[in-house]
Amino acid sequence: MLLADARSLCPHLRTAPSDPLGDLAFLENLAVWARRWGPWSALDPPDGVLVDVTEVAHLFGGEKAMLEEAQTVLGRQGLAARLAIAPTAGAAWALAHFGPERAVLRAEDDGAQRLSTLPVAALRLDPDILLLLRRLGLKRIGNLYDIGRDTLQRRFRTHRAPASNPLVRLDQLLGRVPEPLLPVAVTHAPLVQRRLMEPLRHRSLLDRVVEDLAEDMVRELEGRSEGARMLELGLWRVDGEAVIRQLEMAAATRDPAHIIRLFGRKLDDVDAGFGIELVRLRAPWCETLPLSQADFEAAVENHGTGLAACIDRLTVRLGKHAVRRPDPHASHLPERAQTWRGPLDKAVLQEEFAFHARPLKLLDRPEEIAVLYATPDGLPRRFRWRGAVHEILRVEGPERIAPEWWRERSSARLRDYYRIEDGQGRRYWIYRHGVMGDGRGQDRQGSAPQWYLQGLFA
Repeated sequence: MLLADARSLCPHLRTAPSDPLGDLAFLENLAVWARRWGPWSALDPPDGVLVDVTEVAHLFGGEKAMLEEAQTVLGRQGLAARLAIAPTAGAAWALAHFGPERAVLRAEDDGAQRLSTLPVAALRLDPDILLLLRRLGLKRIGNLYDIGRDTLQRRFRTHRAPASNPLVRLDQLLGRVPEPLLPVAVTHAPLVQRRLMEPLRHRSLLDRVVEDLAEDMVRELEGRSEGARMLELGLWRVDGEAVIRQLEMAAATRDPAHIIRLFGRKLDDVDAGFGIELVRLRAPWCETLPLSQADFEAAVENHGTGLAACIDRLTVRLGKHAVRRPDPHASHLPERAQTWRGPLDKAVLQEEFAFHARPLKLLDRPEEIAVLYATPDGLPRRFRWRGAVHEILRVEGPERIAPEWWRERSSARLRDYYRIEDGQGRRYWIYRHGVMGDGRGQDRQGSAPQWYLQGLFA
């Protein structure tokens, strides 16, 4: 009713503002806490929690003892609860809302007869459907048994949603059709902390601890491929008091310098008291943030390190013969497209070659594969590699690479490279070594071509 009408009936009525999001958050925490009675739980808004207690009740002394314990524990938390155990979620909901305070319905019991005396509201239907059923004189679940399934099917055949179809809800209640439930997923917020051997009282030392925590948090977020949208910094003093500073960002970030700079403004009014002995940084709100390549040039400017400096240090420590760097080489053959030279050798200028798409990973040596194809010059359809058979769904090619006649014998065979994709989305780089009837090969009689796998695409 309206608040004015309620106060006219009860002048001393106490009111509080509604908080739907807060109620939902409390219900989620309650569902996680309720897993002490089962392996998983699900929400039943606005005021219910479903817990899977299959083969668990014997650990508590039976179903009745389990419900008594649950009601006692919930009462200690200040919660009034109505509890029920049943073979289906719909039956448990119906008994908890319209049955006794603690109800147990076992699988061997006659569930249809036991639930027939409950009102049709126990079927979790929409208000307009409930009003329609009451106008038709169907006030109990048992009344639906009497009119038959065909009548209900004809009357509600256009209603697709379960909450609008009494027949679907009835089947879910009795376990004739499954009712999917979404378990509550527990997510642990990233957290890093420092327990200090000596309490901190000076701001400079506190800033140093915050810097260390920010770097630890960034490493934790990188491992999860996430960025922080909200951070909470907790400072626990020796006298037991806690100071919490919260920081919320406009976009997900993993920049330690940005985090330190923002927290620096929020620590000006912190009273350390007799000292701070524990500092904790937590990220309750995170979003997906893919990994990105760092700026090498900026790293050189900021830290004085780079690739050249790294090579110098390795050369001094390991010796110049233990360090090699790749050098591009003018050749279309993949295994000859680069050479290795010493770190201090002068680079040789080579002509730039324009290549087609090349895989990110090349095998050290091409591995021979067995390929099935329709015609000798046709596209590959299936191949076997390392004992597994792969069906080829997409093929691109061929890219023909002729042998280097000025380096190889006249019997060298050309290659036809193909970019292929199998049924699981994996992409490979294979090539056919030789062409049927080319008169080349070991026997020089036009032996059958051979197939090799040389690279893997990302």
